[in-house]
Amino acid sequence: MTFKVAIIGRPNVGKSTLFNRLVGKKLALVDDTPGVTRDRRVHAAKLYDIYFDVIDTAGFEDAAAATLQGRMRAQTEIAIEEADLIFFVVDAKSGIMPDDKTFGEIVRRSGKPVVVVANKSEARGAQGGMLEAWELGLGEPVPISAEHGQGLPDLRDAVIEALGHERTLGADEDEDEDIAESDVLIGEDIEDPDVELVSAYDETKPLRIAVVGRPNAGKSTLINALIGEERLLTGPEAGITRDSISVDWDWKGRLIRLHDTAGMRRKSRIQEKLEKLSVADGLRAIRFAEIVVIVLDATIPFEKQDLQIADLIIREGRAPVIAFNKWDMIDNPQEALAELREKTQRLLPQVRGIQAVPLSAETGRGLDKLMDAIIKTHRVWNSRVSTGKLNRWLEGILAHHPPPAVAGRRLKIKYVTQAKTRPPGFVVNCSRPEAVPESYVRYLVNSLRESFDMPGVPIRVALRTSDNPFAGRAKKKH
Repeated sequence: MTFKVAIIGRPNVGKSTLFNRLVGKKLALVDDTPGVTRDRRVHAAKLYDIYFDVIDTAGFEDAAAATLQGRMRAQTEIAIEEADLIFFVVDAKSGIMPDDKTFGEIVRRSGKPVVVVANKSEARGAQGGMLEAWELGLGEPVPISAEHGQGLPDLRDAVIEALGHERTLGADEDEDEDIAESDVLIGEDIEDPDVELVSAYDETKPLRIAVVGRPNAGKSTLINALIGEERLLTGPEAGITRDSISVDWDWKGRLIRLHDTAGMRRKSRIQEKLEKLSVADGLRAIRFAEIVVIVLDATIPFEKQDLQIADLIIREGRAPVIAFNKWDMIDNPQEALAELREKTQRLLPQVRGIQAVPLSAETGRGLDKLMDAIIKTHRVWNSRVSTGKLNRWLEGILAHHPPPAVAGRRLKIKYVTQAKTRPPGFVVNCSRPEAVPESYVRYLVNSLRESFDMPGVPIRVALRTSDNPFAGRAKKKH
């Protein structure tokens, strides 16, 4: 049986650095600026032979409930409630501050087992700060350096002492495999391109969804509305989300992992190093996702940045779905929807037929339609067409619209096969691939989309030629 550990403490004591060290990857953003982390993040972690889930939290700050800091603190208090063990992180370099004592009292009142972690203990003069940590009255502080990985054996021993040998080391041996699985990238090619049996869509398989868009479009509010709880920090301030946070959710018996991402602004507007890190984290979430929901503010849709985000998703080969959020603020919904649908088709021709759903994350209207659109798009993204059907389709295409002659020579197209799914990718065998006009390739893509009902997803077409066994061989003289 696994257990949960919450990492809490003042801002800038090194909580996210310790989190990254325990999960074995640089998942949480780390910067010298205090208060980088805002949402709580949960991930599978390992400390030598102990496996558990670790929760990274925002820095504990004494602030009014209505402020951003106050809302961040509420998220941290939820993490304390969820956890079985608390790592109370203090900065050994700067010593114990008044806030440490205040939060130490909150931790003590929770009644949960606590390990006081004296971080940055490799610094000169850190010994004094570590000794000061005894004043918290929460037991012996464990000196570590999260950045350099020092002191972790002592931390392991402290965990076993706090929770007991059976609870910490009696976990299933399968846990290691679960962690490794999260590293597998989505979108592996299917090995046999000529298989005639087309496997049915599996509606029970877990699904990864990333939610992206400009700052303040309502991405975190949308995820909170879908899962039915205030899991992510939201508010009127633009750019609240910084880390790409993943949330597991059960929808009609299907496991769905939702990735919330930081708002993406134009490159020229991004000056802070922290925002660059946030955007890079969002791009990583897009690459890991299968479906990407592009949240547009329905009151100011299709700005240049929205189209650039959509173009990036299509180039990455992910399946996009558009959510027109803040629909409750639109005065003439019928006219507005017709206009937005027309704009969508005109501005995103490379994913003709893309699913676009009007909704309000604030009121919860349109969420079921969004999920239906996501499943429909995911089904298309995974679709496979047998080689027989493809070549029958190709016969009709060549009869009605053969490729044009280039430099007086006819182009011959011999056959077509589907090489991969996620997104659908096709290989067309022809005589001179380099000479086929781009317009004819576009015609083939649009015809494939229409004939095999594949709306709204990127379609890849690669042109190949068969190797000529006689090429380069000199003619024999008789």
